[in-house]
Amino acid sequence: MTALLESAAPPGEPAPVEPRRSWQPVLWTLPPVLVVVLIAVYPISRVLWESTETKSGGRGTETWTQVLGSESFRNALWRTVMIAASSTLGCLVLGTFLAIVLAFVPFPGSGVVGRLIDTVLTLPSFLVTLAFTFLYGTAGAVNALIGEITGSTEPALNYLSTPWGVILAEITFFTPFVVRPLLAAFAQLPREQLDVASSLGASPWRVLGQVVLPEAWPALAAGGSLVLLLTLNEFGIVLFTGAKGVITLPALIYTRGIVTFDLPGAAVLATVQVLLSLTLYIGYRLVFARLTSARKES
Repeated sequence: MTALLESAAPPGEPAPVEPRRSWQPVLWTLPPVLVVVLIAVYPISRVLWESTETKSGGRGTETWTQVLGSESFRNALWRTVMIAASSTLGCLVLGTFLAIVLAFVPFPGSGVVGRLIDTVLTLPSFLVTLAFTFLYGTAGAVNALIGEITGSTEPALNYLSTPWGVILAEITFFTPFVVRPLLAAFAQLPREQLDVASSLGASPWRVLGQVVLPEAWPALAAGGSLVLLLTLNEFGIVLFTGAKGVITLPALIYTRGIVTFDLPGAAVLATVQVLLSLTLYIGYRLVFARLTSARKES
């Protein structure tokens, strides 16, 4: 190759030097690729492989057919989606309200409230369920107070072991994941834009609907998508609050894999759980990209 380059060069001019191939980009890329393979690709591939094991020790779709056709799977899937969607909707409504109040309605102690909301992000989810048990459980403080007032010996509140108890606990725990992105988006909103809208005679509700919320849509979508993913895979709150009365996909995976030691069945359920999470994540990325491009075009 060098001889051909030298023969092709004009007389009196140096021959062009063949560029050397650099392996440095490959060496920099290799460690993160290996980390992703070890912590993500291999476990998912192993779970998928275990899900094909049959009772006879061979490989096939027998376990998939049995698990996906069972009533327990259908009930757990429906309950998981219902709880996740209801909790996300509640977090969006409550989180938006709290963020608007903290950002635009000054009151004494607003900074302390904001820091308390941030503190919830650092707590484990089972602490919320324990607090709910002490407050709203059948032997909790609220039922004790109602019993003293009414003289009834039966608990007035008995919903913690139902899906509504799980939803309320998840709304309480995951609402800060909506509040924090919204507060960051409101902080970047130009105050001059709000002042101009108010000076033109727009009511506070109109300013909120036509100026504030359109600018906060990406943050709202990001927070809502994150909450939906977290509630879809939540296990601690369901285990502590719902107990045996609320069976979601994560709880069913735990039961199959740990209690009954049905590893192939648990692998099938885990694969379905991963597919749900990946579908939601891809949908979130598409929606977020569309919202971002729409804002840039406008």
